Amino acid sequence: MPTLISAKRIVIIEDQTAIREMLAEILRIDPAYKIVGESGDGQQACQLCLDLKPDLLVLDARLPGLSGVDILRRISKQLKNTRVLVFSAYESPALVREMLEAGAHGFVEKTAGLGEFKKGLETIANGGTYFGPGVAALLRTVVANNSPASGVDTLTDREREILKLVAESNSTKEIAQKLGISVKTVDNHRTNLMRKLNLHDVASLTRYALEIGLIDHRAQTW
Repeated sequence: MPTLISAKRIVIIEDQTAIREMLAEILRIDPAYKIVGESGDGQQACQLCLDLKPDLLVLDARLPGLSGVDILRRISKQLKNTRVLVFSAYESPALVREMLEAGAHGFVEKTAGLGEFKKGLETIANGGTYFGPGVAALLRTVVANNSPASGVDTLTDREREILKLVAESNSTKEIAQKLGISVKTVDNHRTNLMRKLNLHDVASLTRYALEIGLIDHRAQTW
């Protein structure tokens, strides 16, 4: 008698309702998968994943509330058996590296199509890693140029917090109040992160925060 293999339990985190529902419908007709949760909000997504402990997590990189990177940083230590596929409209060396370092097992760009998405999901479900064609080409370019994908890994957690708040147009005083530290301490941290990233104005910091998925692009008006 053949051994029955249980369906992989999946949570989908995607803020665009049409895309989230489309992915869910496609996966529901495949007996290899079982949708157990969906969310379009980053903050809610963390608790959803911790509660459901899915086998697979399909995750957008940029979400309201928390970014995909922030979500992975918060849940990866507690959900070591959850395999993560990033499905994003945005790809850059910095963003891909951030997602991988945070715990993702694969990254497929949305422009690659649904066939590529399913191939990536199947691969990570079976224990492998997978990159869509655009992401793979991007990573090959980074390696060929022998250049780092991002300087964000040199930042402390506090510097990351301040980078996010600066990019969200908070003043130094507002940042100090939100973090419960002095204005001078904020200035020191901002000086350090600018030096590490070699970025020296708010516009550059904001673009960088967008690139690595630290803030939501839709909140920006430039």
